Amino acid sequence: MPPGKENGSAPPVRAGDHIGALPDDILHHLLSFLPVQSAVRTCVLARRWRHLWKFTTGLRIVGVLRQGPVQELRKFLDHLLILRERRVLDTVEIKFSRFWKDDVPYVNLWTRFAVQWGVRALTLHINHYEHLYLDGLPLVSQHLNTLDLHGVGLQLKSLDFSCCPTLKDLKMKFCEIHVRKILSCSLKRLSIINCQSKLNRHVRVSTPCLISLELDNFSGRTPFLDNMVLLETARVDLSNSCEDFCLNYDVLGAFCGDDDNGCENCVAYKDGSDECVLLGGISNATHMELISESDIFVFTRDLKQCPTFSKLKTLLLNEYWCMAPDLDPLACILKNSPVLEKLTLQLFYTSGDIIEMIGSYSSVERSSAISEHLKIVEVKFPEMDKTTRKVLKFLCTFNIRFRVE
Repeated sequence: MPPGKENGSAPPVRAGDHIGALPDDILHHLLSFLPVQSAVRTCVLARRWRHLWKFTTGLRIVGVLRQGPVQELRKFLDHLLILRERRVLDTVEIKFSRFWKDDVPYVNLWTRFAVQWGVRALTLHINHYEHLYLDGLPLVSQHLNTLDLHGVGLQLKSLDFSCCPTLKDLKMKFCEIHVRKILSCSLKRLSIINCQSKLNRHVRVSTPCLISLELDNFSGRTPFLDNMVLLETARVDLSNSCEDFCLNYDVLGAFCGDDDNGCENCVAYKDGSDECVLLGGISNATHMELISESDIFVFTRDLKQCPTFSKLKTLLLNEYWCMAPDLDPLACILKNSPVLEKLTLQLFYTSGDIIEMIGSYSSVERSSAISEHLKIVEVKFPEMDKTTRKVLKFLCTFNIRFRVE
């Protein structure tokens, strides 16, 4: 509390000064939405405002482009860290559109201070052509609840959050994740978007209490997902940046496999393990989206040990699952989804005009090879081509009939 204040109530103010009439605690919260420079400048408004900035519930460290974004903040923040009152912070945001190499230690220092001050939500966004590497991310906090990283490099043996028992949300976007493992027993929501790993191995993700997973456009070896028993929603999109692709696919029109006659990638993938890389970890999901490019073999390999999706109610698949001549991938996942209620097939590559057909059972007779709970089947496609006809014909064998929406 600022000097001379007995409680959080506001002193008498002039008529019309509505902001000045607010209690100190509310002003502390309001100032946390301003960049730290602006929050400190409020000290000149009046005697009462002189110390309010020292008690803000959050810090927004935002770099500007002119004269180098981080350099101009160094001295300012050195003084701020000394003069500011030590109290638990709700939020800390560190955002820069560029940085210099000698700025990196300062950003790391500010990040450590944020964790030491018990920040609950920490955001570090770097919008730069290079990644800013954290020099040993401080991973010990009894307060950290949300961690949002953008444009950050992580180069550790493991990203272990076992000393962050309240961490629930982890977001990583455009990050370099050069770690062997991501570990957390408290994490509930995990989002990994447009990230990459240059390690010639799978990043192992062990987050048993996760309820929401988004893995989109990961560059490098596909992350290995340990079993997530509480998972509710999962979205996995393996783009052409994935390195688990068959070099002979364009010639063979199929995967060459992981035997001795396989291509360099397929044989290198033969690790002596029968575990699923992706499907085993997300097999408890209730809602799932699985999207892949045609030449990526991870899902096909996983289907050889296909788990049972015992809780799965809604499923979205793209054309990857319908490209095999006999539709085995689609048939396999449907066979192992006993309580599925809604199936959506997106048979298109572009976002142009799309035709949508809705299907449902046309009689009381239901095939044992598909969920008896299935109520809706959506098939979305740009044109009635060979693949679309094959899919519709396949689904009709289960007494599913379609109408055009």
